[in-house]
Amino acid sequence: MNKRIFITIAVALVSCLTFAGCNSKTPEGGEKSASETKNASAVLAEVNGTNITVEDFQKEVNNLPPYLKPMTDTPDGKRELLDTMIIRELIMQDAKKMGIENTPEVKAQLEDARRRIIVQAYIKTRVEKEATISDEELKKFYDANKDKFKTGAQIHASHILVQTEQQAQDILAQLKNGASFEDLAKKYSIDGSAQKGGDLGWFGKGAMVPAFEKVAFGLKVGAISNIVKTQFGYHIIKVTGERPAGIRTFDEVKDQIRAILLPAKQQEVFQKIKDDLKKNGKFTINEDVFKSIGGGPAPAAGQNAPAAPAAPSAPVPPIPGSQGGAK
Repeated sequence: MNKRIFITIAVALVSCLTFAGCNSKTPEGGEKSASETKNASAVLAEVNGTNITVEDFQKEVNNLPPYLKPMTDTPDGKRELLDTMIIRELIMQDAKKMGIENTPEVKAQLEDARRRIIVQAYIKTRVEKEATISDEELKKFYDANKDKFKTGAQIHASHILVQTEQQAQDILAQLKNGASFEDLAKKYSIDGSAQKGGDLGWFGKGAMVPAFEKVAFGLKVGAISNIVKTQFGYHIIKVTGERPAGIRTFDEVKDQIRAILLPAKQQEVFQKIKDDLKKNGKFTINEDVFKSIGGGPAPAAGQNAPAAPAAPSAPVPPIPGSQGGAK
């Protein structure tokens, strides 16, 4: 791994530490087995009495941006990541000796970060809980916009996208030997579809680049392509479904309608949360001081403060799933 990649990973890790913006995530797949739990607690490195475990290492890998994760697939990449974690721990230990965390500037930043994290978690928890959309609302939207759900013939496909032809050849060989397409996509693919096993959803002609589209629409359901080169890299494509032109059924587009309506519902819930908190809370504003920093006059009695401009209604995008990873 070259110096530029090392620096990139180091910056990413230090950023996670400084701003607490990289939340620990566990891989999908349910509860860990006893052997996995034991391995997770195994010590990879000891830094002046502080242990770095396999679980700590895996959390760092999970927290890396998708474009950096492939860098840790190689032994050298794993070594660089572990070295960076060790350096970070040494920095933390030395900073503690210097009393950095107790300086007024750092204390203020930590308190600001703490407040922001709590507020964000509160809003996320309440909005996710309260911003629900009923099936009746979804069906009403569908019935009023059926003409928007008419599409041409479509296929449902997945892909694995890598940077080199050699890596694509290696993956193709694994697929021919019976390896899981979805598992390999999650492990190796370098685009956003990797987390979904390479799933690109449903799309029609014109949604993908010509080279990709020509091969994808020529495959039978269940078939896997040879290597396809585009400006994005090297693809291996798998077609998992096909359907003729026509108006998509409600069940086919139900989830997409929910995604269309959800932002407005979340904004509505957020506004209600703010209104309820202000209604039930006690607070005062020193209008003179507020004016001295450029604030506007208080609203007249009985009037609410001017509301922010309403967000435009979400347009109905091509339905469904025309947004793929290989545009």
